[in-house]
Amino acid sequence: MALSGVRVLELAGLAPAPLCGMILADFGAQVVRVDRLSQSAAAPDVQARGKRSLALDLKRPQGAAALKRLCGGADVLIEPFRHGVMEKLGLGPEVLLHENPRLIYARLTGFGQTGKYAKSAGHDINYLALSGVLSKLGRKNENPYAPVNLLADFAGGGVMCAMGIVIALFERARSGRGQVIDASMVEGVAYLSSFLWKSQNLGLWSQPRGENLLDSGAPFYETYRTSDGKFMAVGALEPQFYNQLIKGLGLNLDELPAQMSFSNWPEMKEKFASIFAQKTQAEWCSIFDSTDACVTPVLSFDDVASHQHNKERSSFIKNDQGEISPRPAPVLSRTPAVPSCERDPFIGEHTEEILLEYGFTKQEIAKLYSDKAIEFKNPKANL
Repeated sequence: MALSGVRVLELAGLAPAPLCGMILADFGAQVVRVDRLSQSAAAPDVQARGKRSLALDLKRPQGAAALKRLCGGADVLIEPFRHGVMEKLGLGPEVLLHENPRLIYARLTGFGQTGKYAKSAGHDINYLALSGVLSKLGRKNENPYAPVNLLADFAGGGVMCAMGIVIALFERARSGRGQVIDASMVEGVAYLSSFLWKSQNLGLWSQPRGENLLDSGAPFYETYRTSDGKFMAVGALEPQFYNQLIKGLGLNLDELPAQMSFSNWPEMKEKFASIFAQKTQAEWCSIFDSTDACVTPVLSFDDVASHQHNKERSSFIKNDQGEISPRPAPVLSRTPAVPSCERDPFIGEHTEEILLEYGFTKQEIAKLYSDKAIEFKNPKANL
């Protein structure tokens, strides 16, 4: 796989960092999740595919020293803690890059390492708000609406951090030197919104939120309920696609207002809604599937893996426990991701194995255990 041989240490944290680590693992990196001891462990990591677990108490000097030594043999460290935590542990970038100048030290936080809010707590909705993006999301005459925690946490956070790591690894191949990545979710999601910024002079966003072409203002860029309580998504922006939408709905284009007649959009929305409500989702699919009307079913998690298109591309995979999840993307032709199908690791399941790989002796491991700096987990005890 593309990242085969890359050694990654992921300090256990909330959702964005685990996604970053899982992306790297899916594409071949050897990812070790450094967990707190189970008594103080955080919420379960549901994005642990392909990772191994080492349980280490960083608050004990022996545990911090062990991580410092581990970083000496690693390529990447993913650090998701609040501002200043690693420095207090004596594990800041200056220390670890002095020990291993080739280390990529990725710091993934909501607000970044500097600035007024650097030390503040926050969640996806806060980062989305500070980026400016949240102000653009929502329907007419309603409050801004955060679309679950996908944009800042995962797109602006986990994915952007993974991209930064790969970029830094590529540069290291030339310079031989590592570097620090300051991955701010505010800036990540703001960068993701570059099109919104750079298209402001095109007139796409000249109306209030929820009244524009792409933010639920247009009747031809909207979702509609079907007779069976499901939904269809319509994205017929271009005239040739709009014509096919109108034909599929059984309407006559000559009898309707012009597509871009903004004042008629509310009326056209009501007309489209009344027509979509007359047939089931399956019936609308049979009408639009063979066209370029840009009309598709809104699939639920229960239905998405069995849809013909997704089945033909094997877009969703099943692990050994029968759990379904998306296949890693994008698909590389020569070195595609090969996601693990094994169950997620228990906290501390691979502690000894990992320490041995990184050059610790059995005696050193026994001492760490007696000092309560590490923890072993016997998987059989959980079966």
